[in-house]
This record gives sequence, structure tokens and C-alpha cells, in this order.
Amino acid sequence: MMAESFHKKALARELRSALSKDEALAEANRCLFCYDAPCMRACPTHIDVPLFIRQIATSNPGGAARTILSANILGASCARVCPTEVLCEGACVLEDQHKPIQIGPLQRFATDHAMAVKQKILTPGTPKAGSVGIIGAGPAGLSCAAELLKLGYQSVIYEAAERPGGLNTYGVAQYKMTPEVAQAEVDWLIEAGVTIRCGVTVGKDVSLSELESRHDAIFIGVGMGAIPGIQIEGESLPGVWDGLDFIAALKNGDREIFEMLRGARVAVIGGGNTAIDVVTQASRAGAGKVWLLYRRGREQMSAYPHELELAKDAGVELVLHAVPHRVLGPSRGPSPRLSRVSGLELGRKLPDGGERLETLPADLVIRATGQKGAKLTAELPVRTDGGKVVADSNGRTSNPRYFAAGDCVSGGQEVVNAVAEGQRAARTIADEVLGKLGGAR
Repeated sequence: MMAESFHKKALARELRSALSKDEALAEANRCLFCYDAPCMRACPTHIDVPLFIRQIATSNPGGAARTILSANILGASCARVCPTEVLCEGACVLEDQHKPIQIGPLQRFATDHAMAVKQKILTPGTPKAGSVGIIGAGPAGLSCAAELLKLGYQSVIYEAAERPGGLNTYGVAQYKMTPEVAQAEVDWLIEAGVTIRCGVTVGKDVSLSELESRHDAIFIGVGMGAIPGIQIEGESLPGVWDGLDFIAALKNGDREIFEMLRGARVAVIGGGNTAIDVVTQASRAGAGKVWLLYRRGREQMSAYPHELELAKDAGVELVLHAVPHRVLGPSRGPSPRLSRVSGLELGRKLPDGGERLETLPADLVIRATGQKGAKLTAELPVRTDGGKVVADSNGRTSNPRYFAAGDCVSGGQEVVNAVAEGQRAARTIADEVLGKLGGAR
């Protein structure tokens, strides 16, 4: 009953349905349980995929969850949001012969079971001296804290937002993962002993010097910042949105935004996976017409092919070689936040190098063209480049007390990459800083 209740809540607004017990058993028994499995190598956190699938096949979902979460503490969210088509499933040996094993749905089956029955997964190690201040409660910060706890070290996560989870909570489209799932995963870590202080902005509510005095090392996991303007006329008009703000409003269940979106004509500017999330979410949330505008050709888009097909299936129209020129006003609506614009003027590139002007009758314009560096990044006592923190593969920065991982270093990758990087940074901190303190607490 508990498992059924969890599934009903989690599935309320997610696109992909969960596997039933019978479906999971049937799918697990298709696996060849490869030795030196390519699916395991393709996973950035190197989950033992053959082992957890065998555990499901033998009716041991709890054991499967333990296998998954010992390698990837955010395995429940990764089961939903990872591009498994190009990672583990893409590496499956059955890819060419028949169809790959549904590794993502099987991972979700096991981790959903563990959450529903409140299975204990994260066990703190023997307490040791030393602590770490972690800036940001996104996937990298949560992973770092969990790994430190397993090693016996305490940390405190400082999060500016009111809720932890980072993009899992605010930035991943609702049809992939609901906020309830992200929160359940965070609650799991808190119950194990991870300390998170939300509503605390580093540099405002607490200074870097204060963190340095409280902690032996600092981990930076702030992600990236807002989506910058694209320097076209009218982009400051009410009715023009930052793509991540738009997704966050829908994930927060803002009824006014849903009402404003209903039947609206929406133009989304961008060609990456965030742009795909925005157009698909807008269409599924009730928009009347959705365009995805990209300035180059399909082959230059960074979005995954399977994500683009999902957007097309939702009714999104792809407009290539389209360069926005200006947003047309005046805006209209009961308030700036709930306003609509009058249209979007753009140029369509012609084969001869010329351009044809067109006007889309857009009510909303949404920028999804890539994020700039987080504001705090420029204030950190570490080397940065282009708004990103410079760090090696183990999280070391130019400052021996500061470590970093996740999007603030990479510029934006998958959740599973941030988890893997946070783990490695935690181990480096333990080896190179905390381990030198010696002794138990």
C-alpha cells in the first residue's frame, strides 16, 4: 500500500509511466548480465547495472536499490532525467540486435520501491574530525555531502533557495520529474544525517570568511546563473521569460501561470536540451501553439535527438535558421508577470545568404539560450574562466581549501555527471584535507 501511494503521487504529472512488478520482472529477465558490462562503463557513476537487474529478476528490489544508491545517491532522480538512450541503454549489447534493456525504468522501479518503504540506504561512517562547508544544495552538493557522510565527515550545505535540490527541484521539466520526487530524495539524505540550511545566501547572509572559519574545506556547487539576454529590441517587455524561471513557475504549481499559458502562442529561442524541456512543458501545460526557434540547422543543435522527437510528438513546430530581431509590444495583461506580448519579428536565412523577415503572432517569448555564470562565482577566491570555476576532474581549484564540481565547472551537463563529480571531490577533500587532521571526533 505504501509503495502504491508513493507511485500515485509521483506519477501525477510525469510523462513516463512506471513499470509494474510484472513488467519489471519480465524486462529484467531479458538482460544478458554481461561480464564487463558496457552499460556500467557508460554510466558516469558506474552503477553495477547487471547486478541490480539480476536482483530485480530475483524479486529483490530492495537489494537492487541498495546497489544503485551505493553508487549514485540520487539514483531515483537520475532514473527519470538521465538521457539513458545515449548512456547506459545506448551502450547495451542488445541495442543492435533487438532493443536495449530498459535500464532507466528498471532503476526507477527499484528506487521508487526503496523510497516507498522508507528503506535505509545511506549509512554514516565512523565519525572523524573535520567539516566541510558546501555551497549549493543541487546534485553536486548533495552528492558531495552524502559521500562525506559515508566517509565519516560532517558537512553543512548552504542553499540560497527556500527548498533544496537545485535544478532537480526547480529546473527539470515537470513531465520528467515532479518536485515531490526531488523532495523525497532530499528528505532521504536529511534523515541519514546530511545538514542543509536553506534560505542562506553566501555573500549576503554568511560571508566566505565566516565559512572558512567554520569549516576545514569549502565545496562549491552553485551551478550556473540566469539565462542572459540575447540583445534584441523589446526583450525586457513583460511577457518575455527566462526559460528556467518559466519551468520553475510551472513546477511550483503557479495556477496563474497555467491560466496565462492556456491557449497562448509561445516562441522559445534556443537549441539545447533546456529549450526542449521548455517547449515540451509549454505544450503539455496547455499552450495553443509552440515554436522552437534555432538560428542554425538541425545538425548544429545540441539537443538530444530523442528529446527533439518528444517535443515534436507534443506538437512543437521546429523553425530552423531563424534569428530573432525584436519582440513586439505593447504588452497586455493584469500584471507584468502575467502579461503577453504582441509578437516576435525574426529573420529566416535564405539559401543565397539573404534573409526574409517574418513575424510570429507570439503571446509569450521564452529565452532558453544557455546560462551565464552564477553571481557568486566572481566573488570566490579561486580561478575562474568565462563565468565558470576552473577545477580538475577531482574537484581541485586554484585554492587548496576550495573544491568545486557540477555545472559551475562544466557549464552544464547531466545530473549524473554532477553526482559523479561531487563524489570524486568529496573523496579528494577527505584524502587531502580532512584526512590530515587525524583522529575521531
